[in-house]
Amino acid sequence: MKILLVTTGLALGGAERQVVDLADRLAERGHDVAIAYLVGDVEVRPGAAVRLFPLGFSKSPLGLMHGCLHLGRLIREWQPDVVHSHMVHANLLTRMVRVISPIQRLVCTAHNTNEGGRWVNLAYRLTDSLADVSTNVSQEAVEAFERNGAVPRGRMLAVHNGIDVRLFCDTPELRIDARNRLFPDRTRRLLLSVGRLAEQKNHAGLLRVFAGFSQRFSDVDLWIAGDGPLRAALQKQCADLGLENRVTLLGPRSDVPDLMRAADVFVLASHFEGFGLVVAEAMASGTPVVATDAGGVAEVMEGNGFLIPVDDEVALGHALDEAFSMDAERRLAMVSAARRRAEDLDIERSVDGWLQLYEGQGVC
Repeated sequence: MKILLVTTGLALGGAERQVVDLADRLAERGHDVAIAYLVGDVEVRPGAAVRLFPLGFSKSPLGLMHGCLHLGRLIREWQPDVVHSHMVHANLLTRMVRVISPIQRLVCTAHNTNEGGRWVNLAYRLTDSLADVSTNVSQEAVEAFERNGAVPRGRMLAVHNGIDVRLFCDTPELRIDARNRLFPDRTRRLLLSVGRLAEQKNHAGLLRVFAGFSQRFSDVDLWIAGDGPLRAALQKQCADLGLENRVTLLGPRSDVPDLMRAADVFVLASHFEGFGLVVAEAMASGTPVVATDAGGVAEVMEGNGFLIPVDDEVALGHALDEAFSMDAERRLAMVSAARRRAEDLDIERSVDGWLQLYEGQGVC
């Protein structure tokens, strides 16, 4: 099968990582796979078996027209059996391109509960009939789209993201090795957060909570992996709170699996999420999770960890206290159950489901 994945970009991010992982797994199964991306540089790169097509979009009307024509020409020349778009710009674009270029089967996947305001929701609704299948990454995200009028009720399917449980594994040897290399000080403990430094992830709220928590737990440091527009503001906040020696902004990292294994606790403080891929990765890595009940996070965790209300900083502080106060028996039980849940989200199962949808066989 010839499969063209279309994505807004290939920057460092959970959705982008998911697109690349899906492409690689499809290629491993013998399919002819390519990724077309609208903007930006390639920061998350697939394997050599997956072809890349930059579309060269820009925000100007002329750039938009050029990109549409480029994608339409690519589809006519490459003639994929399936076009699978990801994220708002790619979803809306492929639907418009379908008007001028034949697409045998179009699957459109949103990756969040909130992909824009009223006009984006209206655009989704008006172009809905141009997609053969419309999906989102959690049931909560599907219901949010329905509430916002972006899709008719019952039209959008919930299809969970998948994680590479081979990469994010929790064997004792790997955990010990990661800890010794990355955080060797045995007198201290590590709290880890991974995510783009953007408003959605609420790192500012996490830092406020950590300022109080760090006084109660003087042996815990916070590492935040990721980059984004709020980096300078978060650095200043750390300085204002006197946390320069307790908080490290790691920037973009390519060793997230090792970071997950090295950490004592993983935390996600997001205002909203589509799925919460990093939560599943932490669970697979054998690291207890403290996370806000944002989007599909509750669906990911299924009770395995500490789930707290969104924007409740008092509850976040209490959950961190409890996570770092667990005895060994409770911790082992929690991480073992979480690992079993993470295995249910193996990306190979996701690929099986996507192939069924590509072939018109129903729901993943």
